[in-house]
Amino acid sequence: MFDLDTREWVLTNGLGSFASGTVSDVRTRTYHGWLFAATNPPSGQTLLFSHLEASLEVLGSVVALGTNFWGNGQIEPTGYELLRSFDINPVPTWIWGQDNWQLTRQLLMPYGWEESSEWGQGGISNAPCPMTPVASTEGTSATHWLPNAHSQFCHRILIHYRYEGSDTAILRLRLLIAERDFHHQQTAGPTLQFSQMLGQQQVCLQAINSGRFGIPWHLRWTQGNYQPDAVWYWHYGLPEETKRGLGDKEDLYSPGYLIVILQPGDAVTLEARVGFPDSMLGLNVLTAKTFVEAVEAEQERLSQIFGWNKGSRGAEGQGSWGSGELGNNYECPMSHDTSRLKSGNPPTALAPQCPMPHAHSLLWQQLLKASDQFIVYRASIAGPTVIAGYHWFNDWGRDTLIALPGLALVPQRFDLAKGVLRTFGHYCRYGLIPNAFPDVNGEPIYNSIDAALWWIETLGLYLEATQDWNFLAEQFPVVQQIYKAFVGGTHFNIQVDATDGLVSWDGRGVALTWMDVVIGAHPVTPRYGKPVEINALWYSALCWLSQWAERLSQLEYGSPVRLTKQARRYAQQAQHVKTSLQKFWNPQLGYLYDTIEPDDRRNFQIRPNAVLALSLHHCGFSEQQGCQVLDLATASLLTPYGLRSLDPGDPEYKGKYQGNQEQRDRAYHQGSVWAWLIGPYIRAWQRFYPQQSLPFDWQPLLDHFLLDACLGSISEIFDGDSPHTPRGAIAQAWSVAEVIRHIQ
Repeated sequence: MFDLDTREWVLTNGLGSFASGTVSDVRTRTYHGWLFAATNPPSGQTLLFSHLEASLEVLGSVVALGTNFWGNGQIEPTGYELLRSFDINPVPTWIWGQDNWQLTRQLLMPYGWEESSEWGQGGISNAPCPMTPVASTEGTSATHWLPNAHSQFCHRILIHYRYEGSDTAILRLRLLIAERDFHHQQTAGPTLQFSQMLGQQQVCLQAINSGRFGIPWHLRWTQGNYQPDAVWYWHYGLPEETKRGLGDKEDLYSPGYLIVILQPGDAVTLEARVGFPDSMLGLNVLTAKTFVEAVEAEQERLSQIFGWNKGSRGAEGQGSWGSGELGNNYECPMSHDTSRLKSGNPPTALAPQCPMPHAHSLLWQQLLKASDQFIVYRASIAGPTVIAGYHWFNDWGRDTLIALPGLALVPQRFDLAKGVLRTFGHYCRYGLIPNAFPDVNGEPIYNSIDAALWWIETLGLYLEATQDWNFLAEQFPVVQQIYKAFVGGTHFNIQVDATDGLVSWDGRGVALTWMDVVIGAHPVTPRYGKPVEINALWYSALCWLSQWAERLSQLEYGSPVRLTKQARRYAQQAQHVKTSLQKFWNPQLGYLYDTIEPDDRRNFQIRPNAVLALSLHHCGFSEQQGCQVLDLATASLLTPYGLRSLDPGDPEYKGKYQGNQEQRDRAYHQGSVWAWLIGPYIRAWQRFYPQQSLPFDWQPLLDHFLLDACLGSISEIFDGDSPHTPRGAIAQAWSVAEVIRHIQ
């Protein structure tokens, strides 16, 4: 028997749609449900299909398999007490049972595009053509992101039940549905109605709210009889939202239920799909094999991307994904021994291959699978981007560029990296790279000082990995645009100080670095003036520019004489900046000032931005300074899950990320541990302590990935105080990316 296990899982479809829930199958968040459809990929996530409330009748005895929190604090029914096992691999799988029966349920969200001869069927109307992976000639596992005229968006989820027992059973599945934005709860009312239209083994559903028709979708099944029986279920409780000080009650509508008579060994598959039922039924028939075929298709897709052995369950190669009932004998990384992956020095470079030890290749595959969940198609730019985290984040420029080396360069997804860099470069304005794209027609949002500098840094890493000098020649005008804007001045008073060559900014009421929380019109960590990691990025950018101008002159792209002069000028500026970076050195503390403020005051708080400054491809600080910074950061900021955002000894430190939104916002960058910062820490350590073992034990973070919070992913943040409870988004792109970058 299981305890009430509220660890989470998430499924995605590459378009921004997702499904999510808990091990015990109880919904604890607004973001739990089986079909959140991204109506404007990757945004507009709308809950359509919450779940199926299941009960099983065997020999006249009926047992409820669901588990629900209610607004009055009760838990009823308590189906989790019959839950025998849960496994996340290869798909989320629950097994309920008693002495004389066992019921298995599996969920799969297929990748969000499919071939179709009838454009517009089965998807959201008027959707643009999605990208299609095509095998690349530039690497064994690279992927082109190209639109395919024969493809369409497809938002769906498959549900598969299998019954084992000695007697006939009756499975009842009651539909619970909604239509609401994924950030808010649904409330029953006279203006909200749902229509349903029955067909052959399917029902089409659509909300009508104040006379406005909602998103059509349909549910179909391989066997069973559907009974219309409209009823509202009021006041589901959402305890995680209670903790966060947000709306925590939900009403769900049930249009009816499905009755399925199951003999021992029988199975039933259901599919919930956005859109009206496809008129070309002969091309897309739901059968008993549909679920297994869909799992095999997903494994084939991942195999093509990452170069895995097709049909393999991992390094051992024991059978194919489709052999037998999925999950019966699957050896998964969630229980795989990781004890040998403790401390040590991972390779520094972005390796062109994935040298994860053979014994741990299952873990490596799980990390890569987790990374793929963040890669999505954005309709408004007709190209790939990166969801920063699930459940509630969209794509962010800074996060995308920091995560890209781990998500794309290490696993050799070079065309993906190139596509993202090209897209962001295309939208460069005023020398700034967008930090967010709009979901409808309109200009991107340019509210970041560092996204442009991270774009240059990541472009440099891409070029180091690929030697793609044609791409450098294509993007060099964007590089020069950024340089000229920073030197000459741009929005938010971003400008190079002519006296010392350092980058400064001053825009009141905004926060332009990664520590970007603003409450009202007041940034929690303003960091006006000259932030240390911004100027370290600026130094690295100037070094890149000098190298690139020299390279292009040698390859005769443009005027060699002009490029050589530019290379010399960039190198001179880089040297000037390197000298001026010493202004950040605090000899009394043996650390770097976090910010030189506009009035030239120094902020001496111990923050991880000093470590960031040491971790870039080009570093402007001495070996002695680097070692001293790392010694203090190790003592004050390092935890088993990443770096704290502020020294616990600081009077502004907040050790727990909890409470209402304002309380949480005030702790976000004032002590919370950020998992992604373990990557910069490792890179800095390898630079300044190359002969010493890394003072970091991988095991807690790997255990978190395998067994905690969101199974098979890594949380955004953790409490600064022990035991470092996971907080924030349950799956964060740059958290996963930085582990991939170093746990090789």
